[in-house]
Amino acid sequence: MPARRAKNTDVKSPAKSTAKKAAKPNVAADEQTLENDLDAETTSDAEAVLGDGNEVESSREFVIRAAQDRRVKFVRLWFTDILGMLKSTAIVADELEAALEEGVTFDGSAIEGYARQDESDMIAVPDPNTFAVSPTPLAEMNASGGTVARMFCDIFNPDGTPSDTDPRFILKRQLRIAAGMGYTFYVGPEVEFFYFRRPANGEKQRPETLDEGGYFDLTPDDIASPLRRKTALTLEKMDIGVESSHHEASPSQHEIDLRYTDALTMADSLMTFRLVVKEVAVESGYYATFMPKPLTDCNGSGMHVNMSLFRGGSNAFFDADDPGNLSKVAYHFIAGLLRHARELTLFTNQWVNSYKRLVPGFEAPTRVTWALRNRADLIRVPSHKPGRESSRRVEYRSPDACCNPYLVFALLLAAGLEGVKNEYELPLPANEISEDQTEVLPASLNEAIVAAQDSELAQRVLGDTLFEKFIDNKRIEWEKYRTQVHQYELDRYLGIL
Repeated sequence: MPARRAKNTDVKSPAKSTAKKAAKPNVAADEQTLENDLDAETTSDAEAVLGDGNEVESSREFVIRAAQDRRVKFVRLWFTDILGMLKSTAIVADELEAALEEGVTFDGSAIEGYARQDESDMIAVPDPNTFAVSPTPLAEMNASGGTVARMFCDIFNPDGTPSDTDPRFILKRQLRIAAGMGYTFYVGPEVEFFYFRRPANGEKQRPETLDEGGYFDLTPDDIASPLRRKTALTLEKMDIGVESSHHEASPSQHEIDLRYTDALTMADSLMTFRLVVKEVAVESGYYATFMPKPLTDCNGSGMHVNMSLFRGGSNAFFDADDPGNLSKVAYHFIAGLLRHARELTLFTNQWVNSYKRLVPGFEAPTRVTWALRNRADLIRVPSHKPGRESSRRVEYRSPDACCNPYLVFALLLAAGLEGVKNEYELPLPANEISEDQTEVLPASLNEAIVAAQDSELAQRVLGDTLFEKFIDNKRIEWEKYRTQVHQYELDRYLGIL
C-alpha cells in the first residue's frame, strides 16, 4: 500500500477516511449505471457524503473530546468555490457540537458558482474526519486562551441534499464510481512555487527573487531552506505527510512533494498546503506564490500529479510479467488520460497565466504524449525499485497548483476509468513517433475553453450546473484579458506606430 499520511501523536482519531467509508455499489455494475443510480438517489448521495450514522456520531464525539483536550478556542470551517478558492468561517469551540449536528448556514449566492440570489441559503456541514489543530505559538495561545483548529465542510441544500456545485461532493461521487468498479484512487502531487520579497507598504507586488539557485542547489545563504523546513514541520503537525522538498530549476523556485494518499484526503491536504506555504512565508517577511509563470525567461511552476489505482491491498497498475511492469489496467488508464487530455486542460490549467507556462523550451508539456521516464511528455511513467510494486504509478505533468484539486482529481480519475472500462488502445510512446503524429495541448485559455465546452466527459462528471458555471466564468476571464492593453504592447508599439 502507498505510505499513509503522518498521524498526530497527541490525538488519534478512530474515524476512517471519508473516501473509504462511502457506500460501494455492485462491483459488476458498469460506470454509467452507477452514475444513473447516483443521480436518481439523493438519499444515497447524502449518506455517501456524511457516512454511516454510527460512525459519524463516534467521529463527532471524538472531535468534541479532542477540541477540549487540545484547548481549542476557535474552529475554522473550510470549503472551496468552483475555482478552488478557499472559503472560511470561524466559530468558537462552544458552537462546535451544534455545527457538527446541524451545520452552518451561509449565503451561497456570494460564493463563485454556488447559487443564484433567489436560492441563496446553503449549509456547510463539517466533516469530522478532517479535524486538525493548527500549530500555535505559546505566546499566541496565552493571548487568545487556546488553539485554532480547522475542518473541511460538505455543502448541502436546505432540503438536506448535497449541493451539486460543491467540488468536494463532485470528487466523492467519482470516488464512489471507482469503488463500484473495485478501485481506490491514490494521488501524490509534486507542488512547485516561488518565494519572492515582500514589497514595502504601498508598493505593488513584484517578482523579486531571493536567490539565483537552480535544481537541488544548497548554498550557505539559502534563505528559503528554513521556510521549506518550517512549512514541512507545520504540515506534519496537521497530519499532512511530506515526502521531500528541494530547490527547483528557476531562481527562488521550490518544490514540496506530499506523501501519497487517497484522493479526497489529498485534495483537502492541498488546500491546507497552499495556505500554510503562504502563511509561513508571510510570517518570515516574504511572499509565496503558486502563479504558474511569474518570470518570463524561467521555468514556470506546475503540480505533477502521481496516480495509481489499488484493488484491495494490491497496486492495479503493476504487472511483473510486463516489460515495463505495467498492467493492462495501467495502459488503458493512460490511454484514457491521453484521449481526454485536451478537453480537460481548462480544468487542470484554468488561468490565463497557466498557458504562459505550457510553452516549448521550459520543461512543461505541450503535446499529448506519454513515455517511460521522459520528463518532457504530458504523461510519464516513473521508474520504480524492485520490491516496491506499490509505487508503480503514472505521472500527469500539465496541471498547476492553482487548479481546483477536487475537480481535477475527479476528472483525471474519470478519464482514466473511461480508458479502463472501454479498453482504449494506448498510442505508441513519444520516442517511437514523430511530432506531427501527436495532438497539441491548448495554447491559450480561449483554446482550452473551446476544447472543453463540448466535453461530454467533463459535463457528466461535474454535472450540468457546475460545468456551465465554470465555462461561463472562464469566458468572462478571457474576454477581460483579451481587451486589456498590456505593458508589452506599450513598450513594443507606442514609440513606433
